[in-house]
Amino acid sequence: MKTLKFMAVLICLVSLTAFTLKPEVGYKVGDVATDFSLQNIDGKMVSLSDYKSAKGFIVIFTCNTCPYAVAYEDRIVALDKKYASKGYPVIAIMPNDTDIKPGDNMQAMQARAKAKGFTFPYLMDEDQKIYPQYGATKTPHVYVLEKTTKGNIVQYIGAIDDNYQDASKVKTKYTENAVDALLAGKEVQEKTTRAIGCSIKTK
Repeated sequence: MKTLKFMAVLICLVSLTAFTLKPEVGYKVGDVATDFSLQNIDGKMVSLSDYKSAKGFIVIFTCNTCPYAVAYEDRIVALDKKYASKGYPVIAIMPNDTDIKPGDNMQAMQARAKAKGFTFPYLMDEDQKIYPQYGATKTPHVYVLEKTTKGNIVQYIGAIDDNYQDASKVKTKYTENAVDALLAGKEVQEKTTRAIGCSIKTK
């Protein structure tokens, strides 16, 4: 009888623990990011494996409709212009549900990319399967990946810099610092920061 009572208590404790402890979702620094195949604004499918000579990637989840993402557009373009030729191209991914945010549909993405002169792929996560793998929660949300023999290793997660409102008042360029460190063969000092932006819209 005592054994049965003990087992019942143990089962209750295990069940309670399973209920209260939520599993962490998404990549952490040091994880290997799996590849994807998403449609670009030009209609072609794009994967990280397409970039044979890349040393890594600046993956940014962003969109047309979020004021934070719009405020960062010029800086995202500048990141690609600065680092694509050095082996770290920007790969932008639009993660929102377009039924909720029609201003983020493919036609709107194409128009925005043309108006802003995007020099990088602007991909749609149409089935909303990729952003949860990464653990992205905001637009914009940055993941700096380093290509290694083990795969694309996540080396930085977070914000582009410390001032979304005014680029001229930025004190710390988190994403640039991370890529510069990797290009110099050094360890990234600030590996994670808090992404500032709009929540990703999902059904």
